[in-house]
Amino acid sequence: MKAAIPTLRLLRTTPFRLALLYLGLFIISVGVILAVVYRSTAGFLEEEIGATIALEVAGLQDQYRSAGLRGLVDSVRERSGYSHTNSIYLLTTPGGVILAGNLSGWPDATAGPGGWTHFKISDYGGVNNRPSTAMAVSFVLPGQFRLLVGRDMSELDQLRGRMVVSLRWVFLVTVVLGLGGGLLLARGAMHRIEAINRTTHRIMAGDLSGRVPRGGGGDEIDRLAGNLNAMLDQIERLMTGMRQVTESVAHDLRTPLSRLRARVELALIRETDDPEVYRGVLQDTILEADRLLATFTALLSIAEAESGANRKGLEPVRLADVVRLAADLYEPVAEEKGLTLVTDIRAEPTVRGNEQLLAQAVSNLLDNAIKYTPEGGRITLLLEGAGPGQVARVTVADNGPGIPADMREKVLERFVRLDTARASPGNGLGLSLVEAVARLHDASLRLEDNEPGLKVGIVFPPDAG
Repeated sequence: MKAAIPTLRLLRTTPFRLALLYLGLFIISVGVILAVVYRSTAGFLEEEIGATIALEVAGLQDQYRSAGLRGLVDSVRERSGYSHTNSIYLLTTPGGVILAGNLSGWPDATAGPGGWTHFKISDYGGVNNRPSTAMAVSFVLPGQFRLLVGRDMSELDQLRGRMVVSLRWVFLVTVVLGLGGGLLLARGAMHRIEAINRTTHRIMAGDLSGRVPRGGGGDEIDRLAGNLNAMLDQIERLMTGMRQVTESVAHDLRTPLSRLRARVELALIRETDDPEVYRGVLQDTILEADRLLATFTALLSIAEAESGANRKGLEPVRLADVVRLAADLYEPVAEEKGLTLVTDIRAEPTVRGNEQLLAQAVSNLLDNAIKYTPEGGRITLLLEGAGPGQVARVTVADNGPGIPADMREKVLERFVRLDTARASPGNGLGLSLVEAVARLHDASLRLEDNEPGLKVGIVFPPDAG
């Protein structure tokens, strides 16, 4: 069940702040658009009214030129007498006496450029005494007679009012929807982030099996969850390996250490002056100590490879040189045991890696093959180049007893040895080291049946070149 997120805490979250930022930008954009719409609509209508007034002025001027003042007065009176007109007319003498028109007096408003002026009709009677404004143009006729022609702007004023109210509602709805959407988006993001936080708390409490849930949408939070889960898998694998190492070291090293102590204690108890007896005890002690040191050295190499500390030092390595060096080193050992070691280098690929660790991995594979292949057997060391899904592959194949299919994953763990191999010297860390080195180089370790025997391959992917 998802935990409820307090409102105050939600308001302080980064998703909500981003939502507010986008909301602010959106509101500004909507405000600019609405202002442009308002100005364009109202401005267009006002321009149309101005053009109509200009046409009326032109007609009255023609009337004055053709019929004189009397004709102009008659025309103004006729036009002013229409009951459903929105036009405004006023003709006065130089002294201000009204000759014709539908206004009670000359407006006090100051005329602007071109004689255009705006004033309230209610102050001067006007058409139907409506409390609206008017737009008019005035000019002086010959003889100092003044003529004013305009239009009642009540309809445009009503339209403007309605547009303002409508745009306010649009703006308010936009703000509410944007704020609500921002809260929903922030809450959704916070639920997913809270799921990550709950998982981290479980892990900090000791539950390494916890994983971050993924939404399935493939967005950046899903990618983050995938990366975190991969990191947690690696941490769990390392922690499990550490526990296994601790238990295995305590179990597997107790016997040789006890044997070492008993051998030394027995030599001290034995009453003899023969120096050869003590020499033999010391030699056996040194051999036992060397085996212990070899075990710790292998553990350190595995830890070094698994830590990834050497990734920064990876450089181009010629795998053919590594394979030749390992073959030259182990060929005498194979001959001494009566085995045939065949080296087959089919390509000379180069990969980015740690040459020392790669040489140690190949050497471990050869050492295992020589150790478990019976006398008269055959071991093949094969290097291949680019192929499907690979840039290079190093394979060591033998015709020994092999490893059962159900045990091939198990033998990669530390200190794991098959029952058939317990009589042979070793510590069960060889294949663990090879796998750690392969993982360091983003390669895969494959154990396959050689019919008979075992075939172990280190496969380097194309991006390892």
